[in-house]
Amino acid sequence: MAGEDLLAYLSVIRDPRIERNKKHDLGEMLFIAVCAAISGAEGWSDIVEFAEAKEDWLRRFIRLDNGIPVDDTFARVLSRIAPQALQQCLVSWTQTLHEQSAGAVIAIDGKTVRRSHDRRRARGPLHLVRAWATEAGLALGQVATEVKSNEIVAIPVLLSYLELKGAIVTIDAMGCQRAIAEQIVAQRGDYVLAVKANQAGLHEGIVDFFDTALANDFRDVAHTHFEQTDTGHGRIEVRRCWVSEHLEGLAHGERWAGLRSIALLESERHIEGQVSIERRYFISSLPGVAEPIARAIRAHWQVENGCHWVLDMTFREDDSRIRRGDGAENFSTLRHFALNLLKRYAPKLSVRKKRIRAGFSDSFREQLLAGTTI
Repeated sequence: MAGEDLLAYLSVIRDPRIERNKKHDLGEMLFIAVCAAISGAEGWSDIVEFAEAKEDWLRRFIRLDNGIPVDDTFARVLSRIAPQALQQCLVSWTQTLHEQSAGAVIAIDGKTVRRSHDRRRARGPLHLVRAWATEAGLALGQVATEVKSNEIVAIPVLLSYLELKGAIVTIDAMGCQRAIAEQIVAQRGDYVLAVKANQAGLHEGIVDFFDTALANDFRDVAHTHFEQTDTGHGRIEVRRCWVSEHLEGLAHGERWAGLRSIALLESERHIEGQVSIERRYFISSLPGVAEPIARAIRAHWQVENGCHWVLDMTFREDDSRIRRGDGAENFSTLRHFALNLLKRYAPKLSVRKKRIRAGFSDSFREQLLAGTTI
């Protein structure tokens, strides 16, 4: 029956309440919350509105022995759940939705939930580091940090949740750390890491290498090259990627686990007669073949359009004022459950239209839970 698999995963999460205070089943509450998030709910009171309107439909999946919890109960209980437990549940459940193919790109990127700050308690806005399966279009997990600079600490925790075997992990310059590269290789994955001035010696060596090679048209320098051109909306962008396995001149290159190649990606943009050129540099554990590295770099930015942007524009994540306990982080994870259910549905409807339809149609919502088409 549709929804049973999801309910089974949600039901294993440890309940933070003592036994005598358990009037409503935690797994059922989480199931209601995910179904409500699919259908347009953006806060605790919205979840109750959905549950009261769809109580008969919900009773097809759950018992609701003591009726529908009030919004304060949802807020109090779901804000006390250990975020790591809910994350582990999301990761385990998501891994059943798709079989990760060799060479699939997992993009790691950070996002701040702007209005989640709480001045009364001197709490800054919630910053999340997320993992996004670019090919499948699925949110794989997230870890919260207090500030963006703590991504270096959060990324290893997030990676430890994930199955990386055969995958290519892409991370921006903040995650270009030797320990992170070592962890990815230890988990049998590959990496493409952006390099900037935070790794000054490494960055300088790569820049010098490619500047010299380009000036001499790569004469006597073993390398590969890949080029793509995109047009649209009055804009032309040419992306050129050069990759080499020449590592001899890199400062302490041997300290980077699995390092096999370095890459330069040049983006040349033509907009309304203006031309701009941007160069970015990368290290990788992949062989020195330009095309797969260029495509992995390109795929990385799908985390912005497919995950961050959708959660902001469709789920209104940046407008959320949930602040109680771990409520902001846990509600963000519930959005990930909902987003994955909406993303894996086959017809090419926008996520926004799917949420609207799910709010009205019980059969459509049930099909989303089942992951099948109608």
